[in-house]
Amino acid sequence: MKNTHIEHPEDSILTGDLSVLDWFAEQDSIISTKIDGAPAIVWGCNPANGKFFVGTKSVFNKVKIKINHSHEEIDSNHEGKVARILHACFDCLPRTNAIIQGDFIGFGGSDTYRPNTITYLFPEIITQDIIVAPHTIYNALDDLRDAYAFPLTRKLKTTKSCLFVQPEVTLYPHREDLQDMCNFAKQMATLCNFVSARKATQIKKELNAYIREGNVIDENEIAEKCDCDINLLRLWKLIVSIKEDLFQFIQEEDEIGCLIGNEPTLHEGYVIHNEFGSFKVVDREEFSRANFTLAKSW
Repeated sequence: MKNTHIEHPEDSILTGDLSVLDWFAEQDSIISTKIDGAPAIVWGCNPANGKFFVGTKSVFNKVKIKINHSHEEIDSNHEGKVARILHACFDCLPRTNAIIQGDFIGFGGSDTYRPNTITYLFPEIITQDIIVAPHTIYNALDDLRDAYAFPLTRKLKTTKSCLFVQPEVTLYPHREDLQDMCNFAKQMATLCNFVSARKATQIKKELNAYIREGNVIDENEIAEKCDCDINLLRLWKLIVSIKEDLFQFIQEEDEIGCLIGNEPTLHEGYVIHNEFGSFKVVDREEFSRANFTLAKSW
């Protein structure tokens, strides 16, 4: 897939793209755990010159590109905490011919880290210099601006300098109950007036405001404010309920503890990829609201 933002399943249907309704029950799917690190780190071999680089997602910028092949370029392109993190990543990440993206969790020396919203509790003190959670690999023939993203399915080997965190997770097959609900959603979709991408952005902004404030989604109020079909918002709610049922088929299998504030929680969410697309599965009422409201530590 093109290097684009991974959408919530429910948000993807606003413009009339119903591929997610086949995505939910597809048996041949790849699942990975979504780690709540920051910032995003991209590293590997620059196809334009064959040199090793590190950077943030700005390596994919179309105009103001920030690709760092040396410490000098890091100092030229970045400052503050981001520069410090990239300097460490340049020294500690193992060289590779691939192009990989991951989330930075922290520097070694502790067993407790809060890079963003979730606090991670490791079973022992981390001795490596840096901790990174890789999740995506890219193909790019000549230029990073043309990169295509794929889920990273192989385990990266931890080194003396870098701990790679890739929690085990299982997606159980035989999700026929979800298929029945998706078939109902397809019937419901025939009653909806879908919207343009621009209007969908407006609707998502209103939905996020409700989530951020911890309020129940009021489809009547949003339909009136955004001048859109109330049936579309009812379909959105139905997709949310299908996504919530999907969590029952997901099983975490790692030893990393997770907290939001002082309350135990699961990982931020998961990314599931199959022939119908890639979508993130996140409990927005818990995690997204906390992500909106908690002060960031990094």
